[in-house]
Amino acid sequence: MPNDVQSDIDFAKLLVNHLGIKHYIINVKDAVNGVLNQMIKSDIEISEQTMINLPPRIRMSVLYAVSQSNNGRVANNCNLSEDWVGYATRYGDGAGDFSPLSNLTVTEVKEIGRSLNLPDELVDKVPIDGLSDQSDEEKLGFTYDVLDKYIRTGEISDKKTKERIDYLHELNKFKLELMPSFKYK
Repeated sequence: MPNDVQSDIDFAKLLVNHLGIKHYIINVKDAVNGVLNQMIKSDIEISEQTMINLPPRIRMSVLYAVSQSNNGRVANNCNLSEDWVGYATRYGDGAGDFSPLSNLTVTEVKEIGRSLNLPDELVDKVPIDGLSDQSDEEKLGFTYDVLDKYIRTGEISDKKTKERIDYLHELNKFKLELMPSFKYK
């Protein structure tokens, strides 16, 4: 679901073709721009976070519409590493009906990809969010290898990196918790 042009869409096509998965290409640009234009008309100042998170949230709405139209279920593809530091959009790519990867680190997901004989260019693809010219690891300030080792063993050599990971984990825990609700007695 590109938002206009998606520079790495060929990787998605390679995956679905390799696995023989029925797929659709639905460009969400008009929907994203429609919402942004209506916000501007309503004199709402659009924040940077809105610009970042709106496309994934619209994609998830579209994914649910396609899933429902095909009597399907939506798989959340977030993994433990991304979830640990909040690298998912709440009600965007962080949503789904089931979550097969949520307890697996990036390293473990790559191992599964290799055992399934996925093409190396998919398994070893540098993760990017498509919103900037930086990789996930450049934006986070540490590698998934360092993060995964810390998650699984508690071991980390760099104090500043540990502090950054711990900070992001605390900051984003709310994304993994149930929605707060009123407790009726």
